[in-house]
Amino acid sequence: MTSAQHFVVVGGGLAGAKIAQALRDNDFDGTVTVLCDEEHLPYERPPLSKEHLAGKKAFDDFTVEDKPWYRDHHVDLRLGTAVTAIDPAAKTVTLPDGSTLPYDKLALATGATPRRLPIPGADAPNVYTLRTIDDSDTLIELFRSAKRLAIIGAGWIGLEVAAAARDAGVEVTIVEAADAPLLNALGPEMGAVFADLHRAHGVDLRFGVQVAEILTHDEIALGVRLGDSTVIEADAILVAVGARPNIELAADAGLAVDGGVLVDAGLTTSDPDIVAVGDIAEQDHPVLGRRIRVEHWANALNQPAVAAASMLGKNAAYDRLPYFFTDQYDLGMEYTGYVAPGAYERVVVRGDLATREFVAFWLDGANRVLAGMNVNVWDVTDRIKQLILAGEPVDPDRLADTSVPF
Repeated sequence: MTSAQHFVVVGGGLAGAKIAQALRDNDFDGTVTVLCDEEHLPYERPPLSKEHLAGKKAFDDFTVEDKPWYRDHHVDLRLGTAVTAIDPAAKTVTLPDGSTLPYDKLALATGATPRRLPIPGADAPNVYTLRTIDDSDTLIELFRSAKRLAIIGAGWIGLEVAAAARDAGVEVTIVEAADAPLLNALGPEMGAVFADLHRAHGVDLRFGVQVAEILTHDEIALGVRLGDSTVIEADAILVAVGARPNIELAADAGLAVDGGVLVDAGLTTSDPDIVAVGDIAEQDHPVLGRRIRVEHWANALNQPAVAAASMLGKNAAYDRLPYFFTDQYDLGMEYTGYVAPGAYERVVVRGDLATREFVAFWLDGANRVLAGMNVNVWDVTDRIKQLILAGEPVDPDRLADTSVPF
């Protein structure tokens, strides 16, 4: 690599900043430009629905690097700069003012956008989503004044916000179209654990329901009306029905896309000069043997090192197993592995569900471990990984027996 080369990163979250770090760590001495939609320094997103929302972490605690780091490492960080187009033939990106920026290699780390509901009342000013630090700060202020919060969606964001709201003394009702929380992520067995947890903390859970409209008066939301005409009154509404990957730039540029931007094991797109990471990357995973797209912090943290290596012309592959975590009330959890919705035979529990201190294992029909989740049990993630990677049948009874090691 020569110093004349210019590498551009589109996206100013954790993944974008980590690519810049990785390039400098690999002694790339060319120009690095990071283009950020937001006006804030790149930061990690998990605290937005966890420690920051609970008042335990300030913004500076989870920025990736402080401003001097970018200066000292000669990274041209441009805040509030949303790329409007990519021209792979000319190898340029178009900036908001219409000017273009040339690149030799390009990294896409454009993240995801919360889904909105196409129902009446969804645009009321007190109907919220959670994706940015500004969103999180708005919810913190809301918890100080609101008495009743209605949350549409019982996924990770909905449940984590519910926990923070209850800890702040806000009444919470969650409405969910599925029959349990986290059904696609965990299945009904472990979804029930989180349902019981939230009921124990006073959350009103409504499953198997549809939201027909958000009721408003003078354009202010007053609650939600369900498909059966039930009305749930609320001072504010949080819509937490998932996110859509921001793949429009890639698609418009002619890159191969499906549910995300298609990338190989080294995170290179259909254009050899462009890589994609994080929420948008639909990777041909070398260990799992299938394409997966994972919207979790671990990918944004760890994929950039591989993407940077690919940008530098090195052979690299992202082979880490998916990993995510949550903290809700007194429950801490880590999940390792990957199971497509419904693609398992049984769940084996090692420990005590009642006290919420256990490890759960998802097994296939041949009794091979596909994934594991440790709840209030620590320092077992590496062992879970070993079981998954071994790909060998296990004895379910022995796995459940806490008197023998697993």
